[in-house]
Amino acid sequence: MSNQQGGGELVRALDWKGAFWVAAGVPPLVLFSIGGIAGTTGKLAFLVWIISMTMGFLQSFTYAEIAGMFGNKSGGTSVYGATAWLRYSKLIAPLSVWCNWVAWTPVLSLGCAIAAGYILNSLFPIPAADSQAVLSWVAANAANYTETTQAVIDYIAGNAGTTPADAITAVATADAVSALTHPIRNWELLGIPIPFLGTLHFNSTFVIGAILMLIIFWIQHRGIAATASAQKWLGIIVLVPLLLVGLVPIFTGAIDGANVTGLLPPGESSTSMTDWSIGGWTLFLGGLYIAAWSAYAFETSVCYTRELKDPKRDTLKVIMFSGLLCVVFYFLVPFSFQGVLGLDGMSDPGIVDGTGVGEALGNMVGGGSVVTQIFVILMILALFLAIMTAMAGSSRTLYQGSKDGWLPRYLTQVNEHGAPTRAMWTDLVFNLFLLALASDATGYFYVLAISNVGYLIFNFLNLNAGWIHRIDSGHIARPWKAPTVLIGVNTVLAFVNALFLGAGAKVWGYSSALWVGIVFAALIIPVFYYRHYIQDGGKFPRGALEELGLKDDDLGERKAGMWPYIALIAGAIVVLWSNWFFVLPG
Repeated sequence: MSNQQGGGELVRALDWKGAFWVAAGVPPLVLFSIGGIAGTTGKLAFLVWIISMTMGFLQSFTYAEIAGMFGNKSGGTSVYGATAWLRYSKLIAPLSVWCNWVAWTPVLSLGCAIAAGYILNSLFPIPAADSQAVLSWVAANAANYTETTQAVIDYIAGNAGTTPADAITAVATADAVSALTHPIRNWELLGIPIPFLGTLHFNSTFVIGAILMLIIFWIQHRGIAATASAQKWLGIIVLVPLLLVGLVPIFTGAIDGANVTGLLPPGESSTSMTDWSIGGWTLFLGGLYIAAWSAYAFETSVCYTRELKDPKRDTLKVIMFSGLLCVVFYFLVPFSFQGVLGLDGMSDPGIVDGTGVGEALGNMVGGGSVVTQIFVILMILALFLAIMTAMAGSSRTLYQGSKDGWLPRYLTQVNEHGAPTRAMWTDLVFNLFLLALASDATGYFYVLAISNVGYLIFNFLNLNAGWIHRIDSGHIARPWKAPTVLIGVNTVLAFVNALFLGAGAKVWGYSSALWVGIVFAALIIPVFYYRHYIQDGGKFPRGALEELGLKDDDLGERKAGMWPYIALIAGAIVVLWSNWFFVLPG
C-alpha cells in the first residue's frame, strides 16, 4: 500500500508513535473539569476520576478490535461502530458519527476560552483584594463611604449580621478592585441572547480565543505529519512537568491524608454508600457523567487509521499506549491535586473555571513566583496540545462521515498536504459560535454538559457495536480480537454510561441539558436525509462498506435479529428512569 496518496485522499504518513503524539492532548483534558468535579462531588472527586479512567480503559478493548477491521477509514471509533448499526437502521448509524463530533469539537472552543483567560490574567491581572494597590485605593477613598451609602446598605441587607464598618470595607474593596482592573477585562463589543442556549459574548476572551484557534488551524493545515511533529514536542514540554505535579507531592509528603479519606458527597454524613441519600448519589453520578468526556477521550487515537503506514500492526498499539498514558495521568494528577489543595482549594473559582490551575500546579511543587509563571505558560501549551488533538480528530470524523455518505459531500475536500481542510473550516466556524457562548464561566459548563450528552450516546452505540460486529461480521479478519468476556463487560458498561447520562446531565446547573443535548443529536436527521436521499439518491458511495463486503443494495443478513433494537429500547429506558429517579439534593 502506498504511503503517499494524492487525488484528494488522506496521506499514509504516520507510524503508531506519530498517532500516539497526535492523541497526546488527552491527558491535559483532566484539567478542563477537575475543579468543577471537585465542587460537585466533594471528597469523592479523585475516586470519580479513577473509576472513569478504569471504565475508559476497559472500553478501549472493544474499540481496538473494531478499529482494526477498517484499515482504510479515518474518523475514529464512531465511524467504525456506525457500520454495525447500518443493517438495522440507516438513521442510527450516522447518529453515532454525529454525536461523537458534537462531543469532540467543543474542545476547541473550551480550550481556547481557558487559554484566553490565562493570557488575560498574565497581561491584565485582576488585583487581589489584599494587594497594596487596592489597600491604598481604599485608604484614599474611604471618606466617600458611610452607613447611608446605598451600596453599603445593600451589602448589609444581603449579608445579615455584618457591621457597618465591615460593610464599608467590603464595598470599598470591591470598588477598588473594579477601578484598578484594566478595562479590557470587562470590554464586550456585543452580547446576543440565544433562546434555550445562553448569551453569545463577543468580548476580549472571544477575540483572543479566536486568534488562538486560527493559529492551530494554520499548523494543522500543513498535514498530519507536521501536526504529529508539533504535538510530539508540545507533549514532551507539557506532560513531563504535569507528571511531576502528580508525583512530587506524593514523594515529598505534601499529601494531606484528611483530604483523601472520609470519602462522601457534599451534604452526606456517612462514608457508607448504602447510607447516601438519592441527592448524594446524583452528585456522584453527575461527576462520573462529566469525567467521561475527558477520561474516555483517548479513543481518538484511532481516528488516524487511514493515515497509518501499517494500520493492521499499529492500530492496537496506539490505542493501548494512549490508554496507559492516560491511566497514569488520570490516576495521579487528581489524587495529588486533591491531596494538596483539599476541597476548599479545588472549589476556588479560578480552579473551577480553569484559569487558576496553572498557579495551583506551581504551588503544588513548592515553586516561587517564577516557577508559578512557568506553569501558567505550560498550562497554555497544554491547552494547545488538547486543542490540536481535538481539531485533528473531529475534522477527520467529519471527513470520513462525508466519504461514507453520512454527512454533506463538501466535507471530503483535502488539500495538497492531505489535511481535510473543509472539515477543518467547519470545525472552526462552529467553534467560533461555541467560543462566544463559552466566553464566561456559566456558558463554559453549559457547553460541556450539552456536548457530553452526545458523547455518551456515541459511547452507548459503539460499545454495543462491538457485539453486533461479532455476530454480523464475525467472518471479517481482525488484526486483534478482544477477549469475549471484555466485549460482554463493555456491553454492560454501555448501560452504566446510559445511567450516567440520565442521572448526571442535570447536575451541572442546567435542568434542560439532557433534552437540549438530545435535540442537538437529532439534528443529524435532516443532515443525513439531505445527503443520503437528495444528494445520493438513497445509495451509499462506492467503497463506503467494502471492508464488510457489503453493497448498497444488499446490506447483509441481520444475524443479530431483534437484539440491537432491544438494546436501544433498554438504553432509552435506563436514561429516562435514571433521569426521573435521581434528583439533586434539597
